[in-house]
Amino acid sequence: MRLTGRGIAVLVGSIAVYLLGEFAGYAVFRALAGIGLGALIAATVLTVRQPQVTVQRVLSPDRVERGRPALATLRVRNEGTRWQASFAAQDSAGDERQEVRIRRLGPGSEATYRYELPTSRRGKIAVGPLTLERRDPLGLARNSKATGEVATLWVHPKRHPTKTVVAGRPRHHHIGRTADDSLRGSADLRDVRPYVIGDEVRHLHWKATARTGQLMVRDYADPDQPRLTVLLDTRREPLSSATFEEATEVAASILFAASTAGHRCRLVTTAGADHAAPGGATASRLFLDELCVVDQHDDKGGLLPPALTTGTSAGGAIVVVTGARGSASELAPLLTRYSSVTVLGLGPAQGVAPISGAKVILATTASEALQQWTGVLQ
Repeated sequence: MRLTGRGIAVLVGSIAVYLLGEFAGYAVFRALAGIGLGALIAATVLTVRQPQVTVQRVLSPDRVERGRPALATLRVRNEGTRWQASFAAQDSAGDERQEVRIRRLGPGSEATYRYELPTSRRGKIAVGPLTLERRDPLGLARNSKATGEVATLWVHPKRHPTKTVVAGRPRHHHIGRTADDSLRGSADLRDVRPYVIGDEVRHLHWKATARTGQLMVRDYADPDQPRLTVLLDTRREPLSSATFEEATEVAASILFAASTAGHRCRLVTTAGADHAAPGGATASRLFLDELCVVDQHDDKGGLLPPALTTGTSAGGAIVVVTGARGSASELAPLLTRYSSVTVLGLGPAQGVAPISGAKVILATTASEALQQWTGVLQ
């Protein structure tokens, strides 16, 4: 328990008024001092006991699109045998604070409260811990304690309706060497490799087994399964802060549509992040979580990270999300490594020259860019 700023002011004022009454001989000043000190004693009695309750907070949902509602459900239960006086529960969500007034609770009773969480900004928001606080009616003293765990609210970028590009990896076992991350599961032979636990016995290659003296299996790959790579420019130079938020919405919309459709996707940023996952709901959440925390940096390097210009991992379609200006020389390595190259330039138009072999879309907002993108795919 401690005094508030108002309580400290009343204490100091009461002492000063009492001393003035003693020196000046005015009984009214001593009476005023007694009233002030009495109010402080009453505030202390009312707040000396902390709330003895159990509190559980649940976020619903814990992942939400920017601007969509997210609720916190607070369940407060009095486990004791005495009545619990009313108190306040304060919860922090990022830079904002929410306060809920908890009514009196009888022995063994429970109450449920709901309040909205801020979702106006993209990011990974820490919610909590809860602070249970008891205050007197005059606000002279308070007694607070922290309880509960810190929860995480993922505010994903806003998604816009869009279609997804369909582009495979045209390769075959008799045309050069396949990529290290080749997709598996179809009837196109990728390689013959040693058997490992879990491989299908029907894929055993008996001739190779007899020649090497160990079990060998055929490794198959699907040369036409759709693949999509999204390169997000995180440099501050080509994208302002507001335009960068639009860029994350473009990347989130495209990756969500593609991964939900079952396509294998990959997210690469100019800062060096590189995430790949097969299609499905888990992949969608992976990409949205990553785009939830991605931020800009001051790197003055080029647009293409080494992950896209070296190694054997390539093929399929690539979408470059950057500012509304660019250089054909920067994108030249992509034209020979990917079957489809699309550049989405956001921000004020800078008169970007057409890039031979690539589609260029210029727009000022994410919604406009994705509308044009959908039109190109139709």
